[in-house]
Amino acid sequence: MQFLIKKSTVAFLLIASANLVVAFLAYFVLPPKFFFDAAIIIYDKYSEIGYHGSYPLTILFYKVTGLRYLPFPVIALIQFPILIYALFKIGIPDSFEKVNVKNGIAYLGIFMIAIFISMPSKEFITFLYITPIILLCKTRRYSFQKTVLISIFLLVLFGALYRPYFALIPIIAGGMYLISFINFKNKTVTTIFYGLLIAFFLSLSYGILKGEYFSEVSRELANKERVSSADANSMITPPLKPDTWYGEGVAIFYGFFTVNLPINGLKHILSPQIILFIIWQILLFYILLVRFSKCLKQRQYYRYELFIFFVLFSFFIVQGVFEPDLGSAIRHKIGIFPLIYFALYHEYFRKELQ
Repeated sequence: MQFLIKKSTVAFLLIASANLVVAFLAYFVLPPKFFFDAAIIIYDKYSEIGYHGSYPLTILFYKVTGLRYLPFPVIALIQFPILIYALFKIGIPDSFEKVNVKNGIAYLGIFMIAIFISMPSKEFITFLYITPIILLCKTRRYSFQKTVLISIFLLVLFGALYRPYFALIPIIAGGMYLISFINFKNKTVTTIFYGLLIAFFLSLSYGILKGEYFSEVSRELANKERVSSADANSMITPPLKPDTWYGEGVAIFYGFFTVNLPINGLKHILSPQIILFIIWQILLFYILLVRFSKCLKQRQYYRYELFIFFVLFSFFIVQGVFEPDLGSAIRHKIGIFPLIYFALYHEYFRKELQ
Protein backbone atom coordinates (compact mmCIF):
# COMPACT_ATOMS: atom_id res chain seq x y z
CA MET A 1 0.00 0.00 0.00
CA GLN A 2 1.34 3.41 -1.00
CA PHE A 3 1.02 6.43 1.25
CA LEU A 4 0.96 9.70 -0.64
CA ILE A 5 2.01 12.83 1.20
CA LYS A 6 1.30 16.20 -0.33
CA LYS A 7 4.23 18.43 -1.23
CA SER A 8 2.74 21.14 0.98
CA THR A 9 2.71 18.80 3.98
CA VAL A 10 6.32 17.78 3.33
CA ALA A 11 7.33 21.45 3.09
CA PHE A 12 5.48 22.26 6.34
CA LEU A 13 7.18 19.39 8.18
CA LEU A 14 10.63 20.26 6.81
CA ILE A 15 10.26 23.92 7.83
CA ALA A 16 8.98 22.85 11.24
CA SER A 17 11.88 20.42 11.71
CA ALA A 18 14.47 23.02 10.72
CA ASN A 19 12.97 25.53 13.12
CA LEU A 20 12.85 22.97 15.91
CA VAL A 21 16.65 23.02 15.68
CA VAL A 22 16.52 26.85 15.77
CA ALA A 23 14.32 26.72 18.89
CA PHE A 24 16.72 24.32 20.59
CA LEU A 25 19.77 26.46 19.78
CA ALA A 26 18.11 29.79 20.63
CA TYR A 27 19.17 29.61 24.28
CA PHE A 28 22.83 29.37 23.29
CA VAL A 29 22.92 32.20 20.74
CA LEU A 30 20.34 34.83 21.73
CA PRO A 31 21.48 37.84 23.80
CA PRO A 32 20.37 38.06 27.47
CA LYS A 33 17.67 40.69 26.78
CA PHE A 34 15.60 38.01 24.99
CA PHE A 35 15.27 36.12 28.28
CA PHE A 36 14.14 39.00 30.50
CA ASP A 37 10.51 37.82 30.68
CA ALA A 38 11.57 34.18 30.89
CA ALA A 39 13.72 34.92 33.95
CA ILE A 40 10.79 36.65 35.68
CA ILE A 41 8.55 33.66 34.94
CA ILE A 42 11.04 31.01 36.07
CA TYR A 43 12.55 32.59 39.17
CA ASP A 44 9.52 34.60 40.40
CA LYS A 45 11.86 36.90 42.32
CA TYR A 46 9.02 39.09 43.62
CA SER A 47 6.59 36.24 44.46
CA GLU A 48 4.03 37.29 41.84
CA ILE A 49 2.54 33.83 41.36
CA GLY A 50 -1.25 33.93 41.47
CA TYR A 51 -4.55 33.52 39.63
CA HIS A 52 -4.97 36.93 38.02
CA GLY A 53 -2.72 38.79 35.60
CA SER A 54 -0.36 37.66 32.86
CA TYR A 55 2.78 37.25 34.96
CA PRO A 56 1.10 35.60 38.00
CA LEU A 57 -0.83 33.11 35.86
CA THR A 58 2.13 32.34 33.60
CA ILE A 59 4.37 31.73 36.61
CA LEU A 60 1.66 29.45 38.03
CA PHE A 61 1.35 27.58 34.71
CA TYR A 62 5.07 26.88 34.45
CA LYS A 63 5.22 25.79 38.08
CA VAL A 64 2.20 23.47 37.93
CA THR A 65 3.34 21.86 34.65
CA GLY A 66 6.88 21.47 35.95
CA LEU A 67 8.31 23.25 32.91
CA ARG A 68 10.03 25.86 35.10
CA TYR A 69 12.37 23.17 36.40
CA LEU A 70 13.61 22.16 32.93
CA PRO A 71 16.51 23.68 30.95
CA PHE A 72 15.40 26.20 28.33
CA PRO A 73 16.48 24.03 25.34
CA VAL A 74 14.29 21.20 26.69
CA ILE A 75 11.37 23.62 27.13
CA ALA A 76 11.88 24.61 23.47
CA LEU A 77 11.69 20.96 22.40
CA ILE A 78 8.35 20.66 24.22
CA GLN A 79 6.70 23.99 23.41
CA PHE A 80 7.60 24.41 19.74
CA PRO A 81 6.09 21.08 18.55
CA ILE A 82 2.89 21.85 20.47
CA LEU A 83 2.51 25.18 18.63
CA ILE A 84 3.36 23.60 15.29
CA TYR A 85 0.70 20.95 15.95
CA ALA A 86 -1.80 23.76 16.59
CA LEU A 87 -0.98 25.22 13.16
CA PHE A 88 -1.22 21.72 11.66
CA LYS A 89 -4.74 21.36 13.09
CA ILE A 90 -5.71 24.68 11.52
CA GLY A 91 -4.48 23.33 8.21
CA ILE A 92 -1.72 23.34 5.60
CA PRO A 93 -2.56 25.15 2.34
CA ASP A 94 -1.97 23.26 -0.91
CA SER A 95 0.63 25.68 -2.23
CA PHE A 96 2.67 25.91 0.96
CA GLU A 97 5.75 24.46 -0.77
CA LYS A 98 5.87 27.29 -3.32
CA VAL A 99 8.23 30.15 -2.59
CA ASN A 100 6.24 33.39 -2.80
CA VAL A 101 5.66 36.47 -0.66
CA LYS A 102 2.66 35.09 1.25
CA ASN A 103 4.38 31.79 2.06
CA GLY A 104 7.58 33.67 2.89
CA ILE A 105 5.65 35.61 5.53
CA ALA A 106 4.39 32.33 7.00
CA TYR A 107 7.87 30.75 6.89
CA LEU A 108 9.34 33.73 8.72
CA GLY A 109 6.45 33.63 11.19
CA ILE A 110 7.30 30.02 12.07
CA PHE A 111 10.95 31.03 12.45
CA MET A 112 9.93 33.77 14.88
CA ILE A 113 7.83 31.27 16.85
CA ALA A 114 11.05 29.28 17.28
CA ILE A 115 12.88 32.40 18.47
CA PHE A 116 10.31 34.03 20.76
CA ILE A 117 8.56 30.97 22.19
CA SER A 118 11.59 28.73 22.65
CA MET A 119 11.59 29.70 26.33
CA PRO A 120 9.05 30.28 29.12
CA SER A 121 6.74 32.86 27.59
CA LYS A 122 3.35 34.50 27.99
CA GLU A 123 3.00 34.18 24.21
CA PHE A 124 2.91 30.39 24.51
CA ILE A 125 -0.30 30.66 26.53
CA THR A 126 -1.75 33.36 24.25
CA PHE A 127 -1.04 31.26 21.14
CA LEU A 128 -2.83 28.22 22.57
CA TYR A 129 -5.74 30.29 23.86
CA ILE A 130 -6.34 31.96 20.48
CA THR A 131 -6.24 28.72 18.48
CA PRO A 132 -9.75 27.47 19.49
CA ILE A 133 -11.28 30.70 18.14
CA ILE A 134 -9.69 29.95 14.76
CA LEU A 135 -10.90 26.35 14.84
CA LEU A 136 -14.43 27.53 15.67
CA CYS A 137 -14.47 29.74 12.58
CA LYS A 138 -12.75 27.18 10.36
CA THR A 139 -14.93 24.17 11.20
CA ARG A 140 -18.20 26.17 11.50
CA ARG A 141 -19.52 23.61 13.93
CA TYR A 142 -21.88 26.21 15.36
CA SER A 143 -23.98 28.94 13.78
CA PHE A 144 -22.23 32.19 12.94
CA GLN A 145 -23.97 34.06 15.78
CA LYS A 146 -23.02 31.40 18.34
CA THR A 147 -19.42 31.33 17.05
CA VAL A 148 -19.14 35.10 17.47
CA LEU A 149 -20.64 35.02 20.97
CA ILE A 150 -18.32 32.21 22.12
CA SER A 151 -15.30 34.03 20.65
CA ILE A 152 -16.25 37.33 22.31
CA PHE A 153 -16.69 35.55 25.63
CA LEU A 154 -13.25 33.94 25.28
CA LEU A 155 -11.61 37.29 24.44
CA VAL A 156 -13.30 39.11 27.33
CA LEU A 157 -12.41 36.28 29.74
CA PHE A 158 -8.79 36.40 28.58
CA GLY A 159 -8.83 40.16 29.10
CA ALA A 160 -10.34 39.86 32.57
CA LEU A 161 -7.93 37.18 33.79
CA TYR A 162 -4.77 37.54 31.76
CA ARG A 163 -4.20 40.50 29.44
CA PRO A 164 -6.62 43.41 29.98
CA TYR A 165 -6.26 44.89 26.51
CA PHE A 166 -7.84 41.77 24.97
CA ALA A 167 -11.14 42.89 26.52
CA LEU A 168 -10.98 45.99 24.28
CA ILE A 169 -10.81 43.91 21.09
CA PRO A 170 -14.55 42.97 20.97
CA ILE A 171 -15.52 46.63 21.56
CA ILE A 172 -13.30 47.94 18.76
CA ALA A 173 -14.21 45.04 16.46
CA GLY A 174 -17.91 45.60 17.11
CA GLY A 175 -17.60 49.30 16.31
CA MET A 176 -15.68 48.54 13.11
CA TYR A 177 -18.34 46.01 12.14
CA LEU A 178 -21.10 48.62 12.44
CA ILE A 179 -19.07 51.28 10.63
CA SER A 180 -18.41 48.87 7.75
CA PHE A 181 -22.11 48.97 6.82
CA ILE A 182 -21.79 52.63 5.80
CA ASN A 183 -20.92 53.19 2.15
CA PHE A 184 -17.62 55.06 2.18
CA LYS A 185 -15.44 55.60 -0.87
CA ASN A 186 -12.61 53.55 0.64
CA LYS A 187 -14.43 51.33 3.11
CA THR A 188 -11.38 49.33 4.24
CA VAL A 189 -9.21 52.28 5.25
CA THR A 190 -12.18 54.19 6.69
CA THR A 191 -13.23 51.22 8.82
CA ILE A 192 -9.72 50.97 10.31
CA PHE A 193 -9.63 54.76 10.82
CA TYR A 194 -12.85 54.65 12.84
CA GLY A 195 -11.46 51.68 14.77
CA LEU A 196 -8.58 53.95 15.80
CA LEU A 197 -11.07 56.64 16.81
CA ILE A 198 -12.95 54.12 18.96
CA ALA A 199 -9.67 53.25 20.71
CA PHE A 200 -9.03 56.97 21.20
CA PHE A 201 -12.44 57.58 22.79
CA LEU A 202 -12.06 54.51 25.00
CA SER A 203 -8.77 55.96 26.21
CA LEU A 204 -10.40 59.36 26.81
CA SER A 205 -13.13 57.69 28.86
CA TYR A 206 -10.51 55.85 30.89
CA GLY A 207 -8.62 59.13 31.36
CA ILE A 208 -11.72 60.86 32.72
CA LEU A 209 -12.27 58.05 35.24
CA LYS A 210 -8.65 57.34 36.22
CA GLY A 211 -6.81 60.56 35.40
CA GLU A 212 -4.40 58.88 32.95
CA TYR A 213 -4.80 57.70 29.35
CA PHE A 214 -4.14 54.18 28.06
CA SER A 215 -0.74 54.79 26.47
CA GLU A 216 0.29 56.92 29.45
CA VAL A 217 -0.12 54.00 31.89
CA SER A 218 1.36 51.40 29.53
CA ARG A 219 3.86 52.43 26.84
CA GLU A 220 4.96 55.68 28.48
CA LEU A 221 5.44 54.03 31.88
CA ALA A 222 7.38 51.06 30.45
CA ASN A 223 9.67 53.23 28.34
CA LYS A 224 10.37 55.72 31.11
CA GLU A 225 12.16 53.02 33.10
CA ARG A 226 14.52 52.04 30.28
CA VAL A 227 15.02 55.21 28.26
CA SER A 228 18.81 55.07 28.77
CA SER A 229 19.23 51.30 28.54
CA ALA A 230 21.16 49.53 25.78
CA ASP A 231 18.04 47.91 24.30
CA ALA A 232 16.04 51.12 24.02
CA ASN A 233 16.87 51.72 20.35
CA SER A 234 13.52 50.40 19.07
CA MET A 235 11.31 52.20 21.61
CA ILE A 236 8.13 53.77 20.24
CA THR A 237 8.31 57.45 21.13
CA PRO A 238 5.39 59.58 19.87
CA PRO A 239 6.15 63.22 18.97
CA LEU A 240 3.83 64.45 21.76
CA LYS A 241 3.53 63.26 25.35
CA PRO A 242 0.23 61.42 25.94
CA ASP A 243 -0.73 63.48 28.99
CA THR A 244 -3.30 65.56 27.07
CA TRP A 245 -6.26 64.46 24.95
CA TYR A 246 -4.58 65.58 21.73
CA GLY A 247 -1.25 64.06 22.80
CA GLU A 248 -3.00 60.73 23.40
CA GLY A 249 -4.68 60.97 19.99
CA VAL A 250 -1.32 61.51 18.29
CA ALA A 251 0.23 58.69 20.37
CA ILE A 252 -2.45 56.17 19.31
CA PHE A 253 -2.22 56.95 15.60
CA TYR A 254 1.58 57.18 15.71
CA GLY A 255 1.78 53.87 17.60
CA PHE A 256 -0.54 52.13 15.14
CA PHE A 257 1.52 53.12 12.11
CA THR A 258 4.81 52.43 13.89
CA VAL A 259 3.92 48.82 14.76
CA ASN A 260 1.99 48.00 11.56
CA LEU A 261 3.63 50.13 8.85
CA PRO A 262 6.97 50.87 10.53
CA ILE A 263 8.56 52.87 7.72
CA ASN A 264 10.02 55.22 10.32
CA GLY A 265 11.92 52.21 11.68
CA LEU A 266 14.21 52.23 8.64
CA LYS A 267 16.46 54.52 10.66
CA HIS A 268 17.62 51.33 12.43
CA ILE A 269 19.57 50.32 9.33
CA LEU A 270 22.42 48.99 11.50
CA SER A 271 20.08 46.59 13.34
CA PRO A 272 19.33 43.81 10.82
CA GLN A 273 16.80 42.09 13.09
CA ILE A 274 14.72 45.30 13.22
CA ILE A 275 14.95 45.79 9.44
CA LEU A 276 13.81 42.19 8.93
CA PHE A 277 10.79 42.82 11.16
CA ILE A 278 9.97 46.02 9.27
CA ILE A 279 9.97 44.24 5.89
CA TRP A 280 7.94 41.32 7.27
CA GLN A 281 5.46 43.66 8.96
CA ILE A 282 4.89 45.93 5.93
CA LEU A 283 4.32 42.98 3.58
CA LEU A 284 2.07 41.27 6.13
CA PHE A 285 -0.04 44.37 6.69
CA TYR A 286 -0.46 44.99 2.96
CA ILE A 287 -1.55 41.42 2.20
CA LEU A 288 -3.98 41.37 5.12
CA LEU A 289 -5.39 44.75 4.08
CA VAL A 290 -6.09 43.43 0.55
CA ARG A 291 -7.80 40.33 1.92
CA PHE A 292 -9.79 42.36 4.44
CA SER A 293 -11.00 44.58 1.58
CA LYS A 294 -12.13 41.54 -0.42
CA CYS A 295 -14.06 40.12 2.54
CA LEU A 296 -15.77 43.48 3.12
CA LYS A 297 -17.02 43.48 -0.47
CA GLN A 298 -18.60 40.03 0.00
CA ARG A 299 -19.42 40.24 3.67
CA GLN A 300 -22.16 37.62 3.74
CA TYR A 301 -20.14 35.03 1.85
CA TYR A 302 -17.04 35.67 3.97
CA ARG A 303 -18.80 36.35 7.28
CA TYR A 304 -16.63 33.97 9.34
CA GLU A 305 -13.44 35.24 7.73
CA LEU A 306 -14.56 38.84 8.14
CA PHE A 307 -15.08 38.29 11.85
CA ILE A 308 -11.46 37.08 12.13
CA PHE A 309 -10.27 40.16 10.22
CA PHE A 310 -12.17 42.48 12.57
CA VAL A 311 -10.56 40.75 15.56
CA LEU A 312 -7.12 40.84 13.93
CA PHE A 313 -7.19 44.51 12.95
CA SER A 314 -8.63 45.41 16.35
CA PHE A 315 -5.59 43.72 17.87
CA PHE A 316 -3.34 45.76 15.58
CA ILE A 317 -5.09 48.92 16.76
CA VAL A 318 -4.70 47.92 20.40
CA GLN A 319 -1.01 47.33 19.74
CA GLY A 320 -0.76 50.95 18.65
CA VAL A 321 -1.95 51.98 22.09
CA PHE A 322 0.08 49.71 24.36
CA GLU A 323 3.25 48.50 22.62
CA PRO A 324 6.43 50.05 24.10
CA ASP A 325 8.85 49.01 21.30
CA LEU A 326 9.15 47.13 18.02
CA GLY A 327 10.56 44.03 19.71
CA SER A 328 7.52 43.69 21.97
CA ALA A 329 5.24 44.36 18.98
CA ILE A 330 6.62 41.45 16.97
CA ARG A 331 6.67 39.12 19.99
CA HIS A 332 3.01 39.84 20.70
CA LYS A 333 2.12 39.32 17.03
CA ILE A 334 3.68 35.88 17.24
CA GLY A 335 1.39 35.22 20.21
CA ILE A 336 -1.64 35.70 17.95
CA PHE A 337 -0.01 34.05 14.92
CA PRO A 338 -2.92 31.58 14.49
CA LEU A 339 -5.10 34.59 13.58
CA ILE A 340 -2.51 35.79 11.06
CA TYR A 341 -2.04 32.30 9.62
CA PHE A 342 -5.77 31.80 9.11
CA ALA A 343 -6.20 35.27 7.58
CA LEU A 344 -3.36 34.67 5.10
CA TYR A 345 -4.82 31.37 3.86
CA HIS A 346 -8.54 31.82 4.48
CA GLU A 347 -9.42 31.12 0.83
CA TYR A 348 -7.80 27.67 1.02
CA PHE A 349 -9.49 26.84 4.33
CA ARG A 350 -12.86 27.76 2.84
CA LYS A 351 -12.28 25.44 -0.15
CA GLU A 352 -11.13 22.68 2.19
CA LEU A 353 -14.39 22.97 4.14
CA GLN A 354 -16.45 22.77 0.95
